Amino acid sequence: MADLGNLIGRLLIAFLFLGGAVQKVSDPEPVVQMIASIGLPGVLVWPVALFNLLAAICLIVGPRIQIWALVGALYCLFTSYFHFQLRADPWQVTIVVKNWAIAGGLLILASQAPRRFYLWR
Repeated sequence: MADLGNLIGRLLIAFLFLGGAVQKVSDPEPVVQMIASIGLPGVLVWPVALFNLLAAICLIVGPRIQIWALVGALYCLFTSYFHFQLRADPWQVTIVVKNWAIAGGLLILASQAPRRFYLWR
């Protein structure tokens, strides 16, 4: 049961990263604006989209699932900064908490490598 739970958890989190990649490629402007809002070049949307795609694939099949989980957790914590808009849009606080919860799940995954259901470590 633990191995199946690990796989299902990885799939669910990977779908989130995959959705992020699709969103950034199909409509990059909102992310470009968020990136630009902290003084970074909006063109960073493309490496971020690629990171989202690679994270999704590597969380499912490997390699280095634990490292990808740790990096993904750090990414989720970092991107929370963009959504921390208490006064401007209270709904964004929900996204912050969601990102923290995903980071927590990824940290658990990073600490407990899958024993089965992956192509390579």
